[in-house]
Amino acid sequence: MKFTSLILLLLVGGIVKANANPFTKDVDKDSLQTIKIKTVEKLNYNGTYKWSYSKVDEDLSDLFADRLDSMLIQWRTRSLTSFETVENDSVEGLDHVIDEGEVLKGMLSDSVYIKQFEGIHSFIDLSYNPTVKNFINLYAVRRKRQIANLLQLSEYYFPMFEEMLDKYDLPLELKYLPIIESSLNPRAYSRAGASGLWQFMYGTGKSYKLRIDSYVDERRDPYKSSEAAARFLKDLYNIYKDWQLVIAAYNCGPGNVNKAIRRCGGARNYWEIYYRLPRETRGYVPSFIAATYIMNYADEYGIKPSKRVLPIATDTIIVDRYLNLEQVSKKLNISMDLLRELNPQYRKDILPATKTDKYALRLPADRVGDFIDDELHIFALNRDKYFPNNRLIKPKSLGSYKHANGTIRGKKKVYYTVKDGDNVGYIAEWFNVRSSDLRYWNSIRRNMIRVGQKLVIYVPSSKYSYYKAFNSKSFAQKQSAIGARSYRKTKTVTKSKNYVYYTVRKNDTLWKIAKKYDGVSESSIKRLNGISNARSLSIGQVIKIKKI
Repeated sequence: MKFTSLILLLLVGGIVKANANPFTKDVDKDSLQTIKIKTVEKLNYNGTYKWSYSKVDEDLSDLFADRLDSMLIQWRTRSLTSFETVENDSVEGLDHVIDEGEVLKGMLSDSVYIKQFEGIHSFIDLSYNPTVKNFINLYAVRRKRQIANLLQLSEYYFPMFEEMLDKYDLPLELKYLPIIESSLNPRAYSRAGASGLWQFMYGTGKSYKLRIDSYVDERRDPYKSSEAAARFLKDLYNIYKDWQLVIAAYNCGPGNVNKAIRRCGGARNYWEIYYRLPRETRGYVPSFIAATYIMNYADEYGIKPSKRVLPIATDTIIVDRYLNLEQVSKKLNISMDLLRELNPQYRKDILPATKTDKYALRLPADRVGDFIDDELHIFALNRDKYFPNNRLIKPKSLGSYKHANGTIRGKKKVYYTVKDGDNVGYIAEWFNVRSSDLRYWNSIRRNMIRVGQKLVIYVPSSKYSYYKAFNSKSFAQKQSAIGARSYRKTKTVTKSKNYVYYTVRKNDTLWKIAKKYDGVSESSIKRLNGISNARSLSIGQVIKIKKI
């Protein structure tokens, strides 16, 4: 893409993701802890150094914990028959709940962290401060098993990233960005519509010449998306000349970074504009720094790569006619799961190749010869079933890319602001929609919503005004509107001198609650209250805590 095209995109809006408005609350930054370390100053290493002053102390690690948890669930549900999926014995049992004592035990002193950071030869400023430290705890202590899985996947993906970064003369440390973006999941799809390892939005992907249609989404192609990401990062560096600002802009779009710079009087240092950036971006750069750290020092925390699920050695076959992955799977006895992992860009398991529009099929290197030897039979297998009259069958849907069951057709969008005491079930009943649709429209996981959150809901156009008025109705009025009771279910609490009872408030977590009481751990609260999912708390819930 020409540089002028990038400038046009900057003017019309965010490039990579949609984010909330910049956080503008006044903060007494001088009262926050300052730690300084030496970091390499410029892209071309010349032996010069600068001091990095970082006066921030904010715990945003929970913003990224969900991504790692989701990645672990996906890892466990994979069924690649060609390779083992059982984790290495060295990480056995690491997915248990980490309590506060274990977190503290896993933490090192600031001086040790600083010395370790100085041992990482990086062209990108790896500032260290309490916010970065919180992310190190997330990766090194609270989510060890997920990091073990990432270490294994990195053996497959990092050589691809490094090849493209080197091609465009960029710092190789940028290979850690997809860890933050997608947890190295090529099928990752964000609520804002970003897709792939590098999380490209549709418009940005098209601008960087990635093909996106009913059959192929090259945002999910590890090689092609990595080259597009390298070009995009180089364009951003030509604008900001500072890698931390480039990484921030990659997350929230140059528009938000430019606003933060303007609001800070033209300051062009990430930590100086920190509190003017969207909340997710405030965690994004520290998360990148911590990911760089843990990928270099995982061994010192006893974290080893999980057993392999993807072959290290792969090669491609150029295909010039229609091919379904099932034809390859059945003829060469390679699992469909493995073929999909190696070829995630083909949305319908179909390579829509022709003599003039060829596509690459990636296979384990030791099976490429088998494909060549049996090529004619592979293409001929059940040809009429897959391609009647040698034609592509028009897809009936776009899989995960369509709206849930097409339920928004002919409907109008209304926004509802979550109130204290609301839950997904109540809201779905009030607006006469399915809970699954409500979760889909708003990317809600585990029914977790927060007070003040704005939810988008699709309602019949004729009832738009009726449902819009629900924002100003009381709980009793909304219940009355659907003919339901006007009181909430509450748990009867029996008082006891041996226990205390805590009512869950906004932004509470079990770990934060446990910290309020001496000798109490997150795991003990879960056992006592029969809680299986630490993230299933709801505002107003009563938690029983044993006195120590």
